[in-house]
Amino acid sequence: MRTTMKTTWRCVLCFAAFVLGTAVSAQDATPAQTQQATESLTAGLPERVPTAAFAERNQLRSARISPDGKWIAMRMTLDDRPNLALFNADTKKPYRRIAMPEDVELKWFRWAGPKRVLFAVSSSTGLEGRKRRFSRLYSLDTDTGERLFIGRNGQGLYGDDLIHVAPDGSFVLLAIQKNIYNWPQVMRFPLDRKSNGENVQGQKRNVLDWWADNEGVVRVGGGWVNNRYRVYYRSSEDDGFDQIGKLAADSAEMESWQVSSLTAGSDIGYVIQKTDSGRKALLRYNYATQEVVDTVYENPQWDVNDAYFDRDNTPIAVSYTAEADEIEWLDPDLATLQGKMSSALPEGNARIVSRADDGSRMLIWAGNAGDPGAMYIFTPATKKVDLFLEMRPQVDFRQLVMPKAISYTARDGTEINGFLTLPKGREAKGLPLVILPHGGPYGIRDTLRYDDEVQLMANRGYAVLQPNYRGSGGYGDAFEELGDGQIGRGMQDDLDDAMDWAVAEGIADPKRVCVVGSSYGGYAAMWAVLRNPERYRCAASFAGVSDWRSLLLYDRDYFSTKFYREWRDRVEGNDEDITLNEVSPYRSAENLTRPLLLAHGKKDSRVPFDQFEKMRDAAQSTGQLELLVFEDEGHSFDKKESEQAWYDKLEAFLAKHNPAD
Repeated sequence: MRTTMKTTWRCVLCFAAFVLGTAVSAQDATPAQTQQATESLTAGLPERVPTAAFAERNQLRSARISPDGKWIAMRMTLDDRPNLALFNADTKKPYRRIAMPEDVELKWFRWAGPKRVLFAVSSSTGLEGRKRRFSRLYSLDTDTGERLFIGRNGQGLYGDDLIHVAPDGSFVLLAIQKNIYNWPQVMRFPLDRKSNGENVQGQKRNVLDWWADNEGVVRVGGGWVNNRYRVYYRSSEDDGFDQIGKLAADSAEMESWQVSSLTAGSDIGYVIQKTDSGRKALLRYNYATQEVVDTVYENPQWDVNDAYFDRDNTPIAVSYTAEADEIEWLDPDLATLQGKMSSALPEGNARIVSRADDGSRMLIWAGNAGDPGAMYIFTPATKKVDLFLEMRPQVDFRQLVMPKAISYTARDGTEINGFLTLPKGREAKGLPLVILPHGGPYGIRDTLRYDDEVQLMANRGYAVLQPNYRGSGGYGDAFEELGDGQIGRGMQDDLDDAMDWAVAEGIADPKRVCVVGSSYGGYAAMWAVLRNPERYRCAASFAGVSDWRSLLLYDRDYFSTKFYREWRDRVEGNDEDITLNEVSPYRSAENLTRPLLLAHGKKDSRVPFDQFEKMRDAAQSTGQLELLVFEDEGHSFDKKESEQAWYDKLEAFLAKHNPAD
């Protein structure tokens, strides 16, 4: 059985590495031995990985270890429903499980002391003629299994704005509204009993956001007044709040300002903010004087996304997204440990994802863009590493391939970055190519991470190219703004230029290129075969936009006025000579001359199903459509059977219209 073979392979390598001591010393050349062994197993063409394996997501994910290292909390999927599950860290066996009811999603969870888990859920409700999401917070007692609602009856929509958790798990601070018409107040809720809560900070007009210091004193508030974000601060709970900032909605300060941490008994805390370099950094900050004290961490190329602190409010790590998601440990011992784990574990790229407060036990993820990886339990005292779970247990990682970063120059001189995945065991010459643009489109980008769809197509013999076209995030404001008003134009040019680059490099056969995508990527796929049928043999779109004008009208009812205005302006741009109708596929669908796979979920609330219906009806007479409708799916797949059906249809569609062999 392949899963057993795969798990054994990981376990043997893991055991060998730690017997040799590479987890605690850097002496033996285990990574080279591992690479050599892997290459010997994976030479030649890969075995065909079933579509069912790619669709069979791991039931267990998002693991967090308890502060005392005894328990592991995880998100678990059973019968296509989210569950919160607890495992014994010693035995690795399940201990408790909470299944979410129908139409209820598990938003997030975290530990509150060693004996309780907090978890937030969300669902939909009808409110004033609109369908709105609401959230609520609960706690789970690990000993008794008792669940308590944390909040008050009749509160507003958002019930999971958690601003402080006592380290011992005795209480939390929650910012909640009395009802949807009030500004939020901050309330203190004990976690050992049901309670209506104690008000510790009353509502303040126009203040929507509250922050507390590491001892639970509310110190910062913020909210919008006349299109400016006003920031209020106090040094202690005995002081009143003073306004310390007034940030314009479209200012660089507002775009980058982020409270990271507040230190009890001091005006010195931390913010994540842009520096003169234009990149977000973790800064030590005096809130009373609004002055930067010093820079704690700044990456020369990438924005800091988040920061992590110990109980004393000392920063110990930051995260950022380079070609892949990265964790930079500021604690030198943890940095050294993570490096040694990367050397010792067979995947070669390890990350500490969760640790007990005293460091007695840790969860280590190891994997890469060519390997979904595995989760390990590490006990430093015994230098023991146990395999806990495979992230994709049915996928034989030895049949996969590692993508690589590429860059090319667009026709207007703009440098475009992206990723190229080449099929295993084939010469990188004259290959069939799939261009796979990401969704979004603005502020989103592809990174060097494992992707089932990419690996499926590479496993079937296709080169897969993922361009981070203009408008993508992560490359600076100027690059993102290049995409404003460029849907179907400059953004689409970047995809065509990606094809030209692959052809010029000799990698791709210019007569065997298709475009595949979802959401905005689905739009780009449709538009590719309509705008440039001479370039592309086929296209496949899941949940794609076919009519931009009607989508904007739809979005107006669901977005806030401010967000909708920003979104509309980005999509439309300021070129009055070009209209959205000119770049909307359904408007010219009768001209379709290339095969198009059109798929959509009927419950899609992001890109409504009528976008599919418009394109289907307008292109039906061309004889070029293949259709796939998911009755119970939305903008993405909740059910593995649906995901497999998409993979099966996509595989057959590509084999028919752009065969790899």
